Amino acid sequence: MKKIEAFVDELYHSVGGNKKEIDELKAEMKNHLLEAVHELKSEGKSEQEAIDIAIERFGGEKEIRSIVGQLFKAQKVFAKRVLYIALSFFVLTSIVCGILWAIDERDMNENLATAGTIIAMLEDKEAISEDMKEEFNTLVQDQNQILNIQVYKMADVKRVSESGSVSYHTKEATPAYQYENAVSDQNWRLIDLGYALNDTEWYVQMESNEIFAFIPFVSFIGFAVYATLFTIWAIINAYHHKRLNIGWIITFAFLNVVGYLIYQMVGAKSKKLESVELN
Repeated sequence: MKKIEAFVDELYHSVGGNKKEIDELKAEMKNHLLEAVHELKSEGKSEQEAIDIAIERFGGEKEIRSIVGQLFKAQKVFAKRVLYIALSFFVLTSIVCGILWAIDERDMNENLATAGTIIAMLEDKEAISEDMKEEFNTLVQDQNQILNIQVYKMADVKRVSESGSVSYHTKEATPAYQYENAVSDQNWRLIDLGYALNDTEWYVQMESNEIFAFIPFVSFIGFAVYATLFTIWAIINAYHHKRLNIGWIITFAFLNVVGYLIYQMVGAKSKKLESVELN
């Protein structure tokens, strides 16, 4: 039966992957061929004829080698796709979070500039005229991130404690000017901002949309998907290199890329030790 063993060994000669898995597939194929040979011999065929017929019925060396090669190629392609999708999620999440951060920075800078402009316009003013209120409305109505804004006399809201710390109590005063955006019902992502400049008689209180609040949510979802897919890829890779165990699974899951680098370094060290032992 050496011809069957040689036939099966030749089929898997150039196939890469997990050695244990390949050995199991080879053993299973040999058993199928041997069973076919025994059946043919019981029908009166010689051993050589039975072997040739069994191999021919099995599909022939060229066809079987093609099927085996495609099987292991499909596994490698699947693993690569998992890795590429994981990296895509990582990059996309980083880009989205960066865009959200940039938008939030822009909005906060616009808020600061708006408050500064209002305070500058009120310099040396004792009261806010109707014309100034119209100017304030024009200034803030096109900025959708500003939900509402109030302007107070500094003397009405500023409090200085005995220790010298300064606080502003807007709820205890009536604003001299107030503007409210039509979309001010979005309370779940608001941020309160107070603006005051040194030696000014006015204080600006503002409520604004905070896009920054989305970043933790987006980053958690995106990086969680990335980490899961990367862990799956690392597990598949370790399995095909006959080094998979529960320890590496935990390492990949919790340390991700760092865990895989440790896995690679341990593998390189093991190969080096084996090489030294053989020499």
